[in-house]
Amino acid sequence: MNIEQIEALKQRVLAGGQITPEEALSLSETSEKEALYTAADAIRAHFSGQKIDLCSIMNAQSGRCSEDCKWCSQSVHFKTGVPEYSLVSAEEAVKLAQENSRQGVGRFSLVTSGRALKPKQIQEACKIYEAIRKDCDIALCASMGLLRTPELQKLKDAGVERYHCNIETAPSHFPTLCTTHTFEEKQRTIREAQALGMKICSGGIFGMGETMAQRIEMAFVLREMEIDSIPINILNPIEGTPLAGSSPLSDDEILVTIALFRFINPTAHLRFAGGRNLIFHIQEKALSAGVSAALVGDYLTTLGASVEQDKAMFERMGRA
Repeated sequence: MNIEQIEALKQRVLAGGQITPEEALSLSETSEKEALYTAADAIRAHFSGQKIDLCSIMNAQSGRCSEDCKWCSQSVHFKTGVPEYSLVSAEEAVKLAQENSRQGVGRFSLVTSGRALKPKQIQEACKIYEAIRKDCDIALCASMGLLRTPELQKLKDAGVERYHCNIETAPSHFPTLCTTHTFEEKQRTIREAQALGMKICSGGIFGMGETMAQRIEMAFVLREMEIDSIPINILNPIEGTPLAGSSPLSDDEILVTIALFRFINPTAHLRFAGGRNLIFHIQEKALSAGVSAALVGDYLTTLGASVEQDKAMFERMGRA
């Protein structure tokens, strides 16, 4: 695809139109990569503006997960040495939420390991969220597995506005990475949360053996599901997991993927998430190829950049 064709697709998207899977694949094969990144950045600026949307998470329950997701260090199926602990205290959660709020972070999420929190644990989590609401002015999110409507309703009643449930990869690739639950179960949780009026954060991990066509497939599924916050995770191979020996993606593969996701999901926030330590050297380039949001601070079982470092970068780029 040449520069003129890239420009024509950009103008179509800016006017409210959509590209097709075939056009997305053609974009992925262009030799005019700088033109692709520039066009994606123009789409980002048009729909998302300059300010980076910031959120943060707390690893609120770690390890001992029954699921066999090949990328995950928290699965009981793999020996990774990850810390194991039950649901954190309200005091710990409130303290971290307050610190993030003080630093200008807009949303805060508790993230728990396991297929899904049990009803008693949901009650405990709701008490934590109520304590955060009482003492802190920050929007609340939750990532607690494959919940159903009754549990999701309890979280919403406790103040949770947004539910996070990554689809992880394309439907065609998911069965090769996880056998203990299905892609359809993830979609069901997302649909039930949406039916309650909750916003959804859902993305995936790149570098798990998927093809570019499968990344495009995933992007179109997210568009069909009307997801407005899409975490962009880069696989950080963890020793002890089946994906420990995975080869890293090239810089261009990562940047092209981000640009394509922006063309396909023009109004969604594309969010820096896990694997940031692997792309520090191209972060500013990624911010100029479609990224509009960031998960700041540390992640579940790996380290990220500090909030201060991130904010300094965003300010330097005129994106604060």
